[in-house]
Amino acid sequence: MQSGHAPSSAIVVPVAKLLIRRGCRVLLASNPRRSWQIRNGLADKMRCVLLVPALVVFFVAIWILVPPFHVGLVPFAVGAPELSVWFLLAALGISALCLTASNNAHGARAALVIAAAAAVLFAYPLVRAPFTLAAFDRAMEDGLGRDYANQIPPAMAASLREHALSPADFVLGIARADVLVRRGVEFAKPGGVRLTLDVYRPPAAGPRPVVIQLYGGAWRGGSPEDNGSFATWLASKGYVVVAADYRHAPEATWPAQIEDVRTALDWIRSHASEFEADPARIALIGRSAGAQLALVAAYQASAPAVRAVVSYYGPTDLVEGWREPPRPDPLDVRAILETYLRGTPDSARDRYREASPVTYASARVPPTLLLYGSRDHVVEARFGRALHDRLRQAGATSVLLEFPWAEHAFDALPNGLSGQISLYYTERFLAWALRPEPYAARRK
Repeated sequence: MQSGHAPSSAIVVPVAKLLIRRGCRVLLASNPRRSWQIRNGLADKMRCVLLVPALVVFFVAIWILVPPFHVGLVPFAVGAPELSVWFLLAALGISALCLTASNNAHGARAALVIAAAAAVLFAYPLVRAPFTLAAFDRAMEDGLGRDYANQIPPAMAASLREHALSPADFVLGIARADVLVRRGVEFAKPGGVRLTLDVYRPPAAGPRPVVIQLYGGAWRGGSPEDNGSFATWLASKGYVVVAADYRHAPEATWPAQIEDVRTALDWIRSHASEFEADPARIALIGRSAGAQLALVAAYQASAPAVRAVVSYYGPTDLVEGWREPPRPDPLDVRAILETYLRGTPDSARDRYREASPVTYASARVPPTLLLYGSRDHVVEARFGRALHDRLRQAGATSVLLEFPWAEHAFDALPNGLSGQISLYYTERFLAWALRPEPYAARRK
């Protein structure tokens, strides 16, 4: 039951606030000099506070230009350009706050200059993006044919992304439908090491084209669960995606990894009906170390035939990679290769050659999509260019997409700048390469 009288706190608090406000006014009015000092002190603190976020965004921005010289700096070099939209907005917001501060404040001016410089750096990838997209369109038409888009069946074309970049995707993430996921399916147990795969597939009945995904991790780590959002997105577009495991160095060295990939391929073909998959339409896609395995598995003459292969920043010439490592070299590429291949190119030359996709470049290899970052300091883009040139000279189908602002693992953020663009072109390449044979024949 409520009382008819207001509680004492309801009266005391407003009265106290009123007295404090009036007291402050009287104090400041009676002492103008003290009033100026208080207000100016608060303004100085505000300007100092602005310096901190300005320095933070500038620190992130410099990795768009400065190469990462330590492994701990690689995430900054990867994330700065990919999240440049958000960082640019932050830098502009800080600049706007600085402009509202007193013009006589050197602290505010310093924060403004720093934030403005960061904004310029963050704008660089965004300014380059339209020109890069135009170059990528030309590269796709040059590699696959001017009418390649018309060769994609209407049912597959209807599910393609409409635009390479979407403001909504920057904010909300990549939209995808629900898919069926089965994890931890054992496909082999070499030497007692349990190898599993994860299967992502659409709910609709098949048979569906298959994409086998191989994770990266310097051949020393990683899991089939890596890049799960990409696998889910592909499955929502109508593909059966199989993320396969393989043994890791140093416990297992070359050729154990490629043997595991071949075993996974054989298993998928023999169990295709269980997952509504079409064993005649298989593509391989890998990232970094996984891309090297995907390329070799697709290129070797003894390997089971696949329809296409996609390499995200994969090593292609391991001999040259050891002899000319990136500078700076935050991951110590030579140590990684020596562990994986049990020696140097001088002591284990045959293994280096066998593990190098460039060794197998010929007219008979399947269509290849190569995606690299110009600023990659783990697997330099020149290796992608070299393989692309060798494939084109041999008469094979190859498309090279090189992101001028991107570092290694540029698609780690699927809704980032390079993540969205790579999705756009990867799905078009896969739709073209994995289209049903009868439809492909009709379009010739």
